Amino acid sequence: MARAHRAEPLTCRVLGLLTVVAVGLAPPVAAQGAAPQAPAPPAPAVGSPAGPFRLPDLPYPETALAPVIDAETMRLHHGAHHRAYVNNLNAAVAGQPALAGQPLEALLARVSGLPKAVRDNGGGHWNHDFFWRIMAPPGTGGEPSPALRAAIERDFGSLDAFRRAFEAAGLRQFGSGWVWLILRPDGQLAVTSTPNQDNPLMDVVPEAERGTPILGNDVWEHAYYLTYRNRRGEYLQKWWDVVNWREASRRFAAAQAARR
Repeated sequence: MARAHRAEPLTCRVLGLLTVVAVGLAPPVAAQGAAPQAPAPPAPAVGSPAGPFRLPDLPYPETALAPVIDAETMRLHHGAHHRAYVNNLNAAVAGQPALAGQPLEALLARVSGLPKAVRDNGGGHWNHDFFWRIMAPPGTGGEPSPALRAAIERDFGSLDAFRRAFEAAGLRQFGSGWVWLILRPDGQLAVTSTPNQDNPLMDVVPEAERGTPILGNDVWEHAYYLTYRNRRGEYLQKWWDVVNWREASRRFAAAQAARR
C-alpha cells in the first residue's frame, strides 16, 4: 500500500521562501582582489538644503531664559523660524558661487542689489544668530563695561534713559521688526529700528541708521506671544533681565577698535 504523503509544515515553507528572497536581494559578492566600494554619502535631511550657512546651536539650553522667554518659544523660534531662514538662504544662493562664497556680512552690505530672498533670509539668519548671543540666563549677563556705560551716559544721559528710549523704539515699530542699539560710523551710539528682517548692516537702511549692532531685540510676535500675548511693552521691559551685557560690551569694544 502506498505511503501517504506528509505535508511540509507551513513554517518550513515560509522560511525557505524567505531564504530564496534574501539570496535574490543580496548584493553581489565582490570578485577576489577587487577594491571594496565606498559607502554612498548620506543624503541631506529633507528641508535642510546643503549650503554654506548653518543653524548655530543655542549658547544655552532652551529653558535657560525662563521665565523671561519660555522654553516652547525658544524651541519654535530657534528650531523652526531660524532654521527656515537658514534653509531658505542656502536655497537662495544655490548655484551662485559669487554669493555662496562670501561672508554673510558682505552680502548684507550690498543687499540692495541682490535677490529679495537674500535680503529677507540673510537678515533673518544674521539677526537671530546675533539675538541668541546677546542674551544670557537671568542673573548671569553682568553689567555694561565702564567704556560702554560711559558712552551710553554721554549719548543718552543715563542707562535708565537709554532703556526708555530703546523700549519706546520697540513699541513704535509697526508690525514685525527689530530694535537696535548701534555704534554709528561717527562714534555715536543711537537707538534705531528696522522692519521685517532688515538690520543696520544693510545698505537699504537709511544712512543715519546704519552702524554696528551692539544690542538688538526681536519684536516679531513669534518672539514673545506665547508668554506675553499682545503685551509687547511688558516683553520689552522684562527683556533686560536676560541681556548679556558682557557680550554687548565685547561688541562695543570691537566696533570701536575697528574705527581706529
